[in-house]
Amino acid sequence: MTVLQAHPCRVGAGTLGRSAMGSVESGSGGQSDWGSRQHVHTLLLMAVTVAGLYLCFEIVAPFVPAMAGALGLAVLFAPLHRWLERRLGAGNLATAISVLVVALIVVVPVLVVANRLINELGRGAGSLQAMVESGSWRAAFDKHALLAPVGHWLDRQVDLVAVVAPVASWLTSTGTSLVKGSMVQAISVVLVFYMLFYMLRDRAAAMQSLRSLSPLSPHDMSRLFSNVTDTVHATVYGTLVVSVIQGALGGLMFWWLGLPEPLVWGVVMGLLAVVPVLGAFVIWVPAAIFLALDGQVGSALLLAAWGAIVVGGIDNLLYPMLVGNRLRMHTLVAFVSIVGGLIIFGPAGLILGPVVFTVTRLLLQVWRRPTPEAPTSALGPAPEPD
Repeated sequence: MTVLQAHPCRVGAGTLGRSAMGSVESGSGGQSDWGSRQHVHTLLLMAVTVAGLYLCFEIVAPFVPAMAGALGLAVLFAPLHRWLERRLGAGNLATAISVLVVALIVVVPVLVVANRLINELGRGAGSLQAMVESGSWRAAFDKHALLAPVGHWLDRQVDLVAVVAPVASWLTSTGTSLVKGSMVQAISVVLVFYMLFYMLRDRAAAMQSLRSLSPLSPHDMSRLFSNVTDTVHATVYGTLVVSVIQGALGGLMFWWLGLPEPLVWGVVMGLLAVVPVLGAFVIWVPAAIFLALDGQVGSALLLAAWGAIVVGGIDNLLYPMLVGNRLRMHTLVAFVSIVGGLIIFGPAGLILGPVVFTVTRLLLQVWRRPTPEAPTSALGPAPEPD
């Protein structure tokens, strides 16, 4: 009896072997029993389960952007919510206050910036079209003897009026479409905060449900939750927050130097800073060159120094402070995950792309782990792997 208890794997294997042999023998003539009622029932159950999972995916797909936004906000403001829970207790009151604070911090500034951005897009489109039609853009080239022929060549070879007109029209229509789509965006924002409420309040129950449904071990599930949290934290803090600060600093310098539409260019610099390899320099470098060609050498040098030292150094300064020792992907992996995620999932891919890479990497590590062998002595079962 002691030996049998010391070798549960052997007992299980022998039992399974005898069960399998009995199953084969129970078939008519020793043939396979794939046509038995039990196997047909199992196959039907698998087919219905797969169909149900597919339909669930189709149902959930429209809500993926809102879920990704809620997940990012939940990770970003989790410390605030835990602080409120310690003082008010876990429940609806603490969660409602957390969601209200998040809405005030996030929604109000976005609405103000969006309103100003729409106005600047309209003004910028008109100014660009007027500058090209009047030919005033050639003045920057004519001030320099070496560049004057380039300006005349562009004027002869390229119909700038025909090129800029669609661009100006697109900028104007973009602002109009933003206004028209405000109702749809409002519904999306409501969905984000609706899901955020339950992600904050029921996060422990949700994690426990995932643990119970997952085939992974408790240790692997803990690693999975930790890696996903680190990835979202690094993406939100290390990418979004840093990019917003870079765009704000770049737009601030544009405003200080009197460059046109500083808010628009600040938003563009922030968006470019989100994507690895690219950055705000794609905007401020041509702007510095334009200022130099226009004879404003001091302003050009100031913009170049601000862009290279302040805007460019924000990533190296703030990332370690905000992210710390949390996960940081290789530049190439981050580029592929973010850009690929944006292509597949839209704006939600900014978070979902890196998360998918992180989850897949952990699952591959689980598959590569050697399977522990059954013990071969009567000393007891082998210890579980770390």
